[in-house]
Amino acid sequence: MPNVSIDDLKKMLVENCVLKVKPGEITADAPLFGPGSVGLDSLDALQMTVAIQERYGVAIGDAQTARDALRTLNTLREWLAQQPEPGAKQ
Repeated sequence: MPNVSIDDLKKMLVENCVLKVKPGEITADAPLFGPGSVGLDSLDALQMTVAIQERYGVAIGDAQTARDALRTLNTLREWLAQQPEPGAKQ
């Protein structure tokens, strides 16, 4: 998967989730869920998984993978980087 920028992921958050913070306040290591986080909830997680599949052609297949990938924008970027290109032979 080509390099995905943190700014692209912030834009995706803003477009798909109702945030309690401004995009400029979101750091790459800020937790997306839970206490002291950006303030995403389970509906936001669903919206993000759909947006990731639509934008990058990569499905987040199960709840545990979603929890691992969506901890922070950095973890999401790292997870995306490990995914094969859509349509690539594995």
